[in-house]
Formats: sequence, structure tokens, C-alpha cells
Amino acid sequence: MTSSTAADYIEDVSPGSGALPPRARYASSDAKSLSLNGSWRLRVSATADAEDDSFAEEGYDAGDWAEVTVPGHWVLQGHGSPIYTNHLYPFPVDPPHVPTENPTGDHLRVFGLPPEWPSDGGAVLRFDGVESCARVWLNGTDIGEFKGSRLPHEFAVGHLLKPSGNVLAVRVHQWSAGSYLEDQDQWWLPGIFRDVTLLHRPPGSALDFFVHASYDHTSGEGTLRVDSDVDGRITVPALDIDVAAGESVTVPVQPWTAETPYLYDGLLTTQGERVPLRIGFRTVELSDGLIKVNGKAVLFKGVNRHEWHPEKGRALDLETMREDVLLMKRHNINAVRTSHYPPHPAFLDLCDEYGLWVIDECDLETHGFTEQAWRDNPVDDDRWTPALLDRAARMVERDKNHPSIVIWSLGNEAGTGRGLTAMAEWIHGRDRSRLVHYEGDINCRDTDVYSRMYASHAEVEHIGRELDGGTHKRRRLPFILCEYGHAMGNGPGGLADYQRLFESYDRLQGGFIWEWIDHGIKDERYGFAYGGDFGEELHDGNFVCDGLLFPDRVPSPGLVEFKKVIEPVSIDGSDGSVRVTNKHDFSDLSAFAFQWSYQVDGETVESGPLTVPPLAPGESADVKLPAPPVDSDGAESQWTVRASLAADTAWAPAGHVIGWGQIPVVARPLPYVSATAGPVLGERRITLGPASFDARTGELKSIGAVDVTGLRLDVWRATTDNDDGASWQTDIRYGLLWRKFGLHRMRHRLDGVELSGDALTVRTRVAPAAWEIGLATVYRWTSDGARLRLTVSVAPEGDWTFPLPRLGVRFGLDASADRVRWFGGGPGEGYPDTKSASLPGRWEATVDGLQTPYVRPQENGARADVRWAELGGLRIEGNPEFWFTARRWTTEQLDAAGHRTDLSPGATVWVNLDHGQHGIGSQSCGPGPLPQYFLNAEPTEFSFVFTETPDIS
Repeated sequence: MTSSTAADYIEDVSPGSGALPPRARYASSDAKSLSLNGSWRLRVSATADAEDDSFAEEGYDAGDWAEVTVPGHWVLQGHGSPIYTNHLYPFPVDPPHVPTENPTGDHLRVFGLPPEWPSDGGAVLRFDGVESCARVWLNGTDIGEFKGSRLPHEFAVGHLLKPSGNVLAVRVHQWSAGSYLEDQDQWWLPGIFRDVTLLHRPPGSALDFFVHASYDHTSGEGTLRVDSDVDGRITVPALDIDVAAGESVTVPVQPWTAETPYLYDGLLTTQGERVPLRIGFRTVELSDGLIKVNGKAVLFKGVNRHEWHPEKGRALDLETMREDVLLMKRHNINAVRTSHYPPHPAFLDLCDEYGLWVIDECDLETHGFTEQAWRDNPVDDDRWTPALLDRAARMVERDKNHPSIVIWSLGNEAGTGRGLTAMAEWIHGRDRSRLVHYEGDINCRDTDVYSRMYASHAEVEHIGRELDGGTHKRRRLPFILCEYGHAMGNGPGGLADYQRLFESYDRLQGGFIWEWIDHGIKDERYGFAYGGDFGEELHDGNFVCDGLLFPDRVPSPGLVEFKKVIEPVSIDGSDGSVRVTNKHDFSDLSAFAFQWSYQVDGETVESGPLTVPPLAPGESADVKLPAPPVDSDGAESQWTVRASLAADTAWAPAGHVIGWGQIPVVARPLPYVSATAGPVLGERRITLGPASFDARTGELKSIGAVDVTGLRLDVWRATTDNDDGASWQTDIRYGLLWRKFGLHRMRHRLDGVELSGDALTVRTRVAPAAWEIGLATVYRWTSDGARLRLTVSVAPEGDWTFPLPRLGVRFGLDASADRVRWFGGGPGEGYPDTKSASLPGRWEATVDGLQTPYVRPQENGARADVRWAELGGLRIEGNPEFWFTARRWTTEQLDAAGHRTDLSPGATVWVNLDHGQHGIGSQSCGPGPLPQYFLNAEPTEFSFVFTETPDIS
């Protein structure tokens, strides 16, 4: 006979016991509430049965326990360590069992009621988020236990309260049966990480209510009905509405959209409570095979958002959530998928207020079962269905009154099964005003949207052209990429190519970048730590750092690129006019001001306003530009036209740039050097114009007074996360291939140094050990006496079956070289498939400022389309335009670094002048670069002109 223990509930597949039915959550009412956030006492045990329950009794002395902050995770407050896995469970897969080694945190809080706390009615104790399983006692009474980490749970406790000395005890287990449903590519972080609140429930207060606010785009009218579990009245002063709960009323309204988030203030008044309402009128439907809101198809320009703070983990405060929303709006993002769980409810309030389309995703993922071909997957096991339905209900009931939510998602990467079907059926039955999504439902049996992850550009176009086949139902559904553009490290590449497809085919209704923020943990050893830095026996390294924001919420180049790619106003043109297109779904352009500027050699010489009509969504207009304000005298010149906010908005100030375009006027004149000064051979040196070379090797030593070190052909870059690819991918992973063929250890053989009448020619062969492939490389130096020209000719030898990482020259300058000025793309980095946001102009930065601080160091910082650059007393002009990189460590040191703290400045500034760079792609999880961005090994010639110039440092 098997004996039971007090902790049997941990491995019970049920959602728990004692909690009240789920209901709508609202930010406030006139009923009293008491936050129980703050300092709690904590005792952590190694196992679930290590301690008895006596700590929950009144009078227990916890004076020697540690103090922690709630909301918070105890492993981020000095008690244990976090664990990161992508999809592998960090415990044996034996559902529903979990290890005996199960860190358990006993939390204790003693509190009194405020003097004004009412004596009538009841009270509810609410937990908004606890990972992963909790048992709760109040004043020694066991009131229940629950699972569902990122979902609310409430308990009736009015009968247990006393004016002072209330003892709230919560036992939290890191692992439980619920952990099998929460394998969500994130840090495993136990604790009470969302708010704990005591709510007074007066007699006659609302138990639950459902705001139905639809919009008829043909009549411009909205219909409001608020269903309430108790009698009450609904008032909306701005609409002159005063009706009983449950009654419908139709009036003219301003609709809610993500572009125009118009909210009406209302009030639900019952016998015992007044609940403020924020009402947005909008109708979501599947019509003509498209997702439509208020009668119009929408294009999602979205991101996936895990909740993250580099010090507090998933314990986010309101201002951090607001910062996320403001950053999204300021970068033209219009949608967010709450991967892979419902967010803190305040985040949804902000989405309502500022305007974001939301896919609200259930707290469900069982990805680790893929390792056993989905055998024993809980979503296809009837024993787990009550837990799945509980999770679906707690999401829908909590969040149902948010107009920003247009789609419910069943979860993520949980295979398929009867439990998911049951969830979909329940959601469809409960809320017919929204659509249902689940990417794993490949035939769309239970869902209203065809959804995929990381499909290639070619496949996406195939789907857009309705050539993908599939079931009859699926062929009639709209398509979204619920994840694409994997933003890990340098990248993602190819976003502009995806966007062109989205805008070309109606069926393609956009997608969601994976993901919003790097989940680096602030750490004095590493700067930001990632998987494996805490001694985990099983981890997935820096795969947790795959966001458009760095952990400190500084935008990465990927976010800047995305902003440009999805800008809601496109600007292009030629021949003295500019074509402006409104890419909004609902708004005209009346909120924008347009300005032109005119550049000569990258420098703005004049600017002024440009009158653009308030184009309706989808409309275009050709607008005449003024006559060029100056004669460029043959220098390169162009117009730049910017669209910016004409007035302050809730999310950005007037002048905030929304989009821009550049129109060329005069093409760039290529640099020319007449070979009038010939090389002169000395005892140890060759001189040519301002330059000095080693007489034996032909190596450049100086240009005027500027010392130059080690100039030679360079083909290696510190591989990016996207170069290295993901371990499960079957496509070629070029980072591994480059290392296999030794491109990181190329040898340089000198074949000859030749002096002719006007040139110094150095012939070399650059090749890796162990392979027959190589690059025959010729450096030809000429001068006009003041300037020095280098022409590099490269001819591949052998069978090059793969592209090069980079192709150019590298050299060193003295560490005193600090400031850089250039005319080219900027202000940030750009690569062949990530340079849409790279604006040609004159820019200036320090060498340190050129670096992009990826959490795991890798190739970064290249400025694209550079015409000329000045650094360390040299001016460098390219023919053709080139990529410019400068850093205080070698590529090899960068390549070897695991964290930012591994990099230390040296005595040399290393400069790369690249004729070409291989594309970036997003193969860290998605597809690699498109073929047009490959840097193929083929005969190539390029040149640079060097001139000594005053050092700007």
C-alpha cells in the first residue's frame, strides 16, 4: 500500500483546490484593497518535504529567516540559482512526477487591516502570479493550493481575517505537475513574482462582468452591452448612456484601433461597488478570408514579448511595462503576442491606452515532449484536460474586457491533442467576438488563423499566392508568422524582404519578431549572464538573448532596422519629386509634418517644410520638391524627406521621426589618383609618395606621420549567432563551415614584391592549412605624391563551394586613434540584409561608440555604404563604397569572447575596410541569408585612397 504525503498536490495534474472561479480583473474600484507586496520572510528548503507546516501557525517565530521582496524570485535575491533551457525540461520527463530535489520557498507575511477596512461583506486574497505551485494558509487555516504560474488565483478569506496580526503563509515549489505545461523558452525562476492583494468585497459587489462593445463601420455606431453577475447600471457620460446591466444600447461612437485607441470612460454601479470601465468599440471578424477589425484587414507589425527585467526577472513594475509599450510605439510596432503566457494585467491596460493589437497567449507549452516524439504529451491526455481548460478560462475571464486583445492563443509548441481542441471549443463558446490562434494546429482544425514560425521567404510567398495546399479550411484562412526574424545577436536579416511579401499579398497579414528583449541577467562577472553562467547541468547558452532590446532596454540595431522596415509612411522618388504612400490601416497622414533637407557630400546645406496632402490609408501622392538650393559642383547630393509627428502624442513628442526616404540628385564621383610618383627602393624601405613600405615584404609601414600595422587581406569575422545557426537545422550553417575550412586561421604567403615605374605590386596567396582552396591576392600601390591608392585584386583558387564571411583589408593604427568621422550609412551598423535603416550622411563617433554591445560578443559595428572615413590622421576613400569597422581588439579576440567583460582594449585600433560582407539572415532559429546577400568567392577588384589628414581625435 502506497502512503500519501502532505505534498501529493504537487504532482496532482488538477489545477488545484480552493480557488474561486476566474473572473474579470479590473485595475480599481471604490471597494477597499490592501497591497501585500513588500518585504516577506523566506526559508528555502532543498525538498518539498524538508520542513513541516508549523510556520503557517500564528505565533511562529521567523525572525531568523531571510527577507525577500515580493513580487520577486528568490533565486534572483541570493537564494539559489536560475536555470535556462530553451525546450528541454531540466528534470526527468516522467509526468506528472518531479524530482525529490525540489527547491521550496516558505514565504511569511504578517499584516494588519487598515482602520478604515469595512466590517461588512467578504474579502478575497488574490495572487497574480506564482511559479510554479503554491499552497496558502491564512491564520493557520489551509485555504488551498494552485498551479498555473502566470495566471490569477483568488481565495475567499473574509471569514478568516482579524484587525491585526494576520499571518499569511505561502509555500512555493519550484517544480510541480504544472511545470510540464510551462516549458516556455525562458529562465526557470520560482517565487511570488506578481502582486499579492487583499480585496474587500462589499455586499452586492460585482462578481464578474463582461463588456461587449462592437462597432459597425458602415453606420459609425457602436453597440454596448455589459453583462454582470449582479444587478447594476452602466453609465458612459460622453455618450449619454445610462442603462441597466445586460441591456444593449447603440449610439454613434469613435472606434478603437491600435492606430486610434479611443477609449470611453464608463462606470458599472452595483449595490455595493462602483467599477470604472475603459471601453473601446471595435469588431473583430474573419471575413473574405482575412482578419478584419472594423471592416478593414489589418497588417500586424508585431513582436513577441516575454516579460523581463535584468535584475528582477519577471517581476515587472508599471513603469517598466510602460517603457516597453512606449518603445514599441516609437519604433512603429503595432502588435504584440504575449509569448507564451498572459502578461501582467497592467500591460494590457497600457495596450488599450496607447494602442497595440494583442494576441493574448495561454500559459501553456510542452515543448520538451518533442524529444520523445510527443509521447505522454499532456495536451493529448484526458487526465490533464481540466488543467488546460482552467488555464484557458483564467486567461479569457481575466482579460476579456480589453479592446486591444483581438486574438486568443491556446499556447505555444505543445504538439496537438484533445486537450487543445477542448480549449478551443470552450473559448469559441465563451467569446465569439475574437479569433482563436495556435501555431501547432497545422491543418487549422481548431483555429481561425493559419500560423507558422520561421517559414522561409520562398514559402511565405508560396502561401501568399495560395499555392500551399493543405485542408480546404486552411486554404481559406489568413496567414501570419507568429514568430519570424529571430533577433539573436547581430540581426535579424531579411526583414525588408519579408515586409515586401506581406505588403504584396492580401492573405499575408504580417508577423511577430522573435523576440522583444534579451533575457540577460545583470551580473558583475559577465555584464549580463545567460544560460550556463550559473552552473546549470543542462542549459541552452545565450539562446535566451534573442531580442530587439538589450537587457537594459537599449534598442539594438535590429529594432532600429525593424522600425524602418515597417514605417507607416513610405517615401521614395526621383526627378525632383517624392512619392509618399500612407501604409496605415485606419489613419490618414494629418498627424504628420514633412520636411525636406538637401545634402552635398553628406552634409545638410538647407532644409524646409514639405506640404503633403492628408492621404487616406493606402493612398499615394507625388509631391514636387523645390529646386536644389545650391549647385553641388559635381559632388554627390541627395534629398532626404522625413515624416514626423506634428504635435505631441501620448507616446512620443512632436518631431519624433516616423519614417524617411532619400532621393539621389548627383551621383558620387569616384576617387581618382594619377600615378605620378614612382616607388623608390632604399636599404630597408620603399617609399612611394607619402608612404613607407618594408623593402623585403612590401608591407605598408606608414602614411606620412601615421604608423600602420599589418595591412593585409581579411576574410574572417567573429561569427554571429546567425552565422552559427541552430543545432537542429539541416540547412548549411556557414559559421561551422567557415571554421571547418579554416577561414579563421588563414595563412599569408608572399609570392613577390615588384617595383615598376609607377607602382609597387605585392603578390600573395591567402589560404587555410589542410585545404587546397586559396585566394590569389595582389596589392597594387600607386601615388600622386600626396595621396596613396591601394588596388586589391582577388582571384579564388580551388573549389570554393561556400561564400566568404567578409572580403577586404585589415590594418592597425595607434590606440590614440579615437574619433571617427565618415560619410556613409549611419548612425548605427548595417550589413547587406540589415541596412534599410542605414541613412547615408555625415556621422561622427568614438571607436568605442562604434561597437554594438551584443550580450555574446560577435561581429558587429560595420557602417555600410561608406564613401570616406577619417580616423587617426587618415582619410580613406573607397572605390566602390565599402563597409567600415574599427575596434580596440582583434577579430580573433572578439571571436573568442564569451561575454562583454572578456574584451579589453589593446594598444592598437584595428580597422577593417570591406569590399563585401556576407548577409546576416536569422538562422539562429530561422532561415539564413537570401542568395542575393551571399558574398560568393569570385574574381574581385576594389581600391582605397589614403590621405594623411589632421587627426580629429
